[in-house]
Amino acid sequence: MDGLLIGRFQPFHLGHLDAVLFGLSRAENLFIGIGSSNKSNERKNPFSAEERTEMIISSIESSMIDRLKIFDIPDVDNHEKWTFEIDQIVPKYDVVFTNDGFTKTLFEKRKIDVIPVVLKDREKFSGTNIRQLIADDKNWQDLVPRGTRNVLEKINAKERLKNL
Repeated sequence: MDGLLIGRFQPFHLGHLDAVLFGLSRAENLFIGIGSSNKSNERKNPFSAEERTEMIISSIESSMIDRLKIFDIPDVDNHEKWTFEIDQIVPKYDVVFTNDGFTKTLFEKRKIDVIPVVLKDREKFSGTNIRQLIADDKNWQDLVPRGTRNVLEKINAKERLKNL
């Protein structure tokens, strides 16, 4: 069985890592969709799709990498067409993993199985929270995997976030 997990991963944090591991525990292969892939250098979407892909790959154990495939999922203006656009990008999948109610509704309308992902401490492990901590030069390092931390330091995320 192949599964699909979509997220913006702005940045990829420990909550996202838990969701990936959850998906891998229930599917043979996991397709990860980088949502809003066509957006970057914005306050809400500061990191490029390439940077987010690097965060994910560098944060996953090498033994699991072969079971993951990452795809860029750009935003489209029509929510009803969005899931069909995804089908043009991602190979056939059997199940969608999500905690987002709207995403759940869109896929269930198409009779696609959706498995809810239990969120790890949503307030703490939120991209918005982590981006603010980075910009404010407060402790954020413990909220992301080491691979993500390395990427964020390499691209000087603190300066980027302060300037957006």
